[in-house]
Amino acid sequence: MTKLLLSVHVLAAILVVGPIAVAASMFPRHAQRSAPGAELLHRICRGYAVVGIAVPVFGIATGAALGVLTDAWLIASLLLTALAAGLLALSILPGQQRLLATPPAEEEPRRATAARLTMLTGMFNLLWAVVVVLMIVRPGSTTSA
Repeated sequence: MTKLLLSVHVLAAILVVGPIAVAASMFPRHAQRSAPGAELLHRICRGYAVVGIAVPVFGIATGAALGVLTDAWLIASLLLTALAAGLLALSILPGQQRLLATPPAEEEPRRATAARLTMLTGMFNLLWAVVVVLMIVRPGSTTSA
């Protein structure tokens, strides 16, 4: 059962977080130019964010099956995951909506919002990179390589 949970967790992380990271990274450039794909990129981010709850759910289930829920590396990963999810839900997605709603004639506000979204998306992606490293290295684990 543990192998199945871990497999679903890893697949969900790859197939859900990956598209969000790519779409969110591409969004500011497309939206600033009023490119037609910007709306699609926003819908991808929003849709995959909802499905993304599967990643921590299966991660916690896997951690419980392995008996590592109280390990520091897992707790840190969960906190960073919650921080990334909060950043996406409370800053990135609303920022994307604001940028889509800003008329193209308002060049300066569009540029500022796009720059802020670029920074926030970079932070989101960095948080996930740290989580991946923690999942692989598992500091303090007796099974670390």
